[in-house]
Amino acid sequence: MGITSFFYHKVLGWTIDGDFDRSIKKAVLICAPHTSYFDFILSILARRILNVEINFVGKKELFKWPFGWYFRWMGGAPLNRGKAENKVEAIANVINSKKEFRMALAPEGTRKKVESWKTGYYYIAMKAGVPIIPISFDYPKKTLSIGDAFYPTGDLEKDEKELRKFYVGVVGKIPEWT
Repeated sequence: MGITSFFYHKVLGWTIDGDFDRSIKKAVLICAPHTSYFDFILSILARRILNVEINFVGKKELFKWPFGWYFRWMGGAPLNRGKAENKVEAIANVINSKKEFRMALAPEGTRKKVESWKTGYYYIAMKAGVPIIPISFDYPKKTLSIGDAFYPTGDLEKDEKELRKFYVGVVGKIPEWT
């Protein structure tokens, strides 16, 4: 057991349920419920334990000196967030330009309570032609779960209903926001 695994499992007391299909090199990972910055730490540790590349996109300004090297090393890719830029298309282009790119994002679009998910994750997956992989953070159970790849059909309402089944009963760090 490596130091990361020891810290994650023994010190923090978390477990990982599931794994990634290694043959799927490109995907949109929807990580929910996202109620705390600690979700990011759990994710970073889990990806190291699982030895899988997980990526993100961020505003291009993050990738300049002095921290640009760090964000790239962490799996980030710069994104032009100009008003005229179609974000879905731009992110799909980033995914398609890479040999391997599993883009993690929070479908809520924030760490606060929301009534509905933002739909960008869905349209990015559709545009890029990649599956959606659900990931959950269940704080009472201290379990990060990785679901099976889901291939969107183009019927957002039906597909989101199916994806949300993965999150039934899952409670985030701040329960009232889940």
